[in-house]
Order: sequence, then C-alpha cells, then structure tokens
Amino acid sequence: MGNMATEIVAFVLTISGWILVSSTLPIDYWKVSSVDGTVITTATFWSNLWKTCVTDSTGVSNCKDFPSMLALDVYIQVCRGLMIAAVCLGFFGATLALVGMKCTKIGGSETTKARLTVLSGFHFVLSGLCCMTACSIYAHRVTTDFFDPLFVAQKFELGAALFIGWAGSVLCILGGLIFCLSLSEGSSARRVNNLKYKYILPPLGGSRPLGWEPPL
Repeated sequence: MGNMATEIVAFVLTISGWILVSSTLPIDYWKVSSVDGTVITTATFWSNLWKTCVTDSTGVSNCKDFPSMLALDVYIQVCRGLMIAAVCLGFFGATLALVGMKCTKIGGSETTKARLTVLSGFHFVLSGLCCMTACSIYAHRVTTDFFDPLFVAQKFELGAALFIGWAGSVLCILGGLIFCLSLSEGSSARRVNNLKYKYILPPLGGSRPLGWEPPL
C-alpha cells in the first residue's frame, strides 16, 4: 500500500511538472524589456523561441517571426530542440507510468509493471534535465548580453517562462527519481513478505517466549 501511495505522489509531481514544461514552450515572455517614458511605459519588447514582439502603451502588439531555422542563432536552435525533446520524453513517461503503476489494471505481471515504472522515471528525469538545460542556456545568453558593456542592442531581462520551466523541471526530476526508487522499495517489501517463519511453541509449563527461525 505504501509503495502504491509513493507511485501516486510521484505521478502527481511528474504530471504537474510536465504540464509546466509543456506550457513553457509556447509562452511569450522568455525575455522581456521595457522602454519607459516620463510617466508610463511606452513600449514593451518581448521574445520567445519562435518570434519577437513589441507591445505599445495601448496594448497593441506587433510581432515578427524568426527567419529560417538556418539563419537563427545556435542557442535558440538548441533550446528549441531540448524543449521539444522534454515534452516528448514527458509524454512517453506519462504513458509508461499509467501502464506500470500498481493502481492500474494493465501492464502485465508485477515485475513487468515495476520495470515500466522505473523506465517512466528515467523518461521524466531526462525530460526535466532537457528543459532545465534549455532554460539555463537561454538565461545565460540573456544575462551575458545584459551585463556586457560592449553590447549596444536592446537589452533584455529574464522572462516568466524561464522560471516556469525551471519549476517544471524540478518537479519532473523529483517525481522521476521517486519512480526509480520505488523499485527498490517494492523489492524490499516483497523480500519481507516472502520470508517463511517457523514458530517454536514453548514446552508445557515452560516460560520461553515464542520465537522464530529464519528459513534455511
């Protein structure tokens, strides 16, 4: 029962993390910058993995898609690939978890389900690492440009999407590790349940307590 509860906790963590990771991919604000006037903000520049936009004080946005993939900066191409890999790995991890968890009626024998659960954990850990790497690469580029005194173009700050991605990555990694560790917990429980106890009854009139001998 404890092992099943552990798997449910891991499933909730990983699915929550995967949803955050998946929502990071289309979110607009990977990096953001504002141009302030004397009274109000006159324009807000923001960008993600697919386009760059500017929003004026009236709320009207003008966006421009990035050019051909071959003309993109290398770090954006890397981040795109890692984020897509993170979403795909999380999807396969969720599918394997649904099949391998003890609370489901599919997946075959207990040994097969345990292996599927561990495989699901590996998928989620890799998904979290991919997303965390992508967000970290993007954040490193933004901060490097921001603090570079020789960089004369528009400077940006970290957007909300990066923090959402980091949070989702942590949840995926934690839940995936719990899935992986649930195998050893289940194995220990099965070994205890398989022990055959030999009870020794005390002799009549004796005071020796009940004992047991381990199996040979």
